[in-house]
Amino acid sequence: MRLHRKDLFASLLIAAVAVPYVGYLLRGEMPPIEDQRGMAGTGLVLGAVAFLVLWRGDAIDRAGKAETASAVLSLGLGVAAYELSDSAMADALLAAFMASMALVWVVKLVDHTGAVHWHRPAEVAR
Repeated sequence: MRLHRKDLFASLLIAAVAVPYVGYLLRGEMPPIEDQRGMAGTGLVLGAVAFLVLWRGDAIDRAGKAETASAVLSLGLGVAAYELSDSAMADALLAAFMASMALVWVVKLVDHTGAVHWHRPAEVAR
C-alpha cells in the first residue's frame, strides 16, 4: 500500500487543474484561464499527462483496461467541453469533465495502492 513518485507527480498535475477550476467557479476566471475553453484545454493537456504518468509501467489486466476505457471517456468529455465551450451546456460539460478526470485519478491511485484487488484470484490446487 505504497504510492510512488509517479503517483505524487500525477497528483500535482491534477491539483494544477483543480485549483484553477475552483478559482474559475468562484470568480468566473482565473489568470491565465479566462473562459470555459481555456479551462477545458488546460484540463485536457494536464489530465492527459497525468494519466500517461500514472499509466506507465502498469500491467494490461482487467483493471488496466477498465482504467483506460474510463480515461478515454473522460477524454471525450474534455474534447466535447472544449469544442462546445460557446454553447449553453458548456458549464455542465466542463463540470462533468472535471469530475471524470478526478474519478480516473482516484481509481488509478486506488489500483496503485492495492486497496482493491482487481485481479483474478489464483487457482486453488487440488
